[in-house]
Amino acid sequence: MSRLMASVDDRIKSTIEGAPVVLFMKGTRDLPQCGFSAQVVQVLDSLGADYTTVNVLNDPEVRDGIKAYSRWPTIPQLYVRGEFVGGCDIVRELYANGELEQKLGVASKPVAVPRVRISEQASQAFREAIENEDEYVRLEVSGQYEHGLSIGPKQPGDIEVSGGSLTILVGRSSAARAEGVSIDYIDTPSGPAFKIENPNEPPHVRSLSAMELKAKLDAGDKLELIDVRTPEEREIASIEGARLLDDSLLQELSRADKDTTLVFHCHHGSRSQSAAEQFVAQGFRSVYNLTGGIDAWALDVDPDVSRY
Repeated sequence: MSRLMASVDDRIKSTIEGAPVVLFMKGTRDLPQCGFSAQVVQVLDSLGADYTTVNVLNDPEVRDGIKAYSRWPTIPQLYVRGEFVGGCDIVRELYANGELEQKLGVASKPVAVPRVRISEQASQAFREAIENEDEYVRLEVSGQYEHGLSIGPKQPGDIEVSGGSLTILVGRSSAARAEGVSIDYIDTPSGPAFKIENPNEPPHVRSLSAMELKAKLDAGDKLELIDVRTPEEREIASIEGARLLDDSLLQELSRADKDTTLVFHCHHGSRSQSAAEQFVAQGFRSVYNLTGGIDAWALDVDPDVSRY
């Protein structure tokens, strides 16, 4: 073993022996830089565990060295009292069957069964998709509130949730984030699709297609359609009802109710995405960005709008 490798191993060993629980991860506890690291942080935080983190992105030697040290090819890696526990999948499995609490030495917390509403249309679509008696619909909600629906057998730690006429499964780590979720099955311009609404989800910019915007306008939905392009671009092409984001409109929006629905558009969608994010940061809770911008509107909705 080279002197350099020995030095890295010594540093890693010292870190592992210096704290009861150590997580080697990408990013920090407050700001994970990969989805797998984020999942392990969420599990440990949900258990109230006291643990130390090592950001391998700050130290390439440790990032490579920890893989050799544990003989495990991926990151994150969790150590408890000097023992290598595993990566993301193993941590989630141990958490699901209740073994992780025992390893960490923390008290097991009861998990409340979330309330989930499933429309009859969604229930029927799920029933048609289930092929075997031992299969269930599973709902997962990540820490970033990404929602996943899948079909498969029951797994250790799964919570059975009655959503009306159908029973579904919710992963233990998703239970709190799934509270109050509603699942519907609706017609969209691209065909039938599941629609999930989660009251716990923090505000973020939502994407809106040109056809979806047209449907909202045709239905008379109350919204502010905001054009963030230059006045010169607006002279070339505009969407009826859209307002230019100038000083006057900025002042008006500063006094607006934070529940006001805002839809932003630009030429192709990039500038309006940035503008929309600024208004989310200001506390607006219903903010959309027109995917593809006015160019998509001209292609999909109104061919009379000039393209440039």
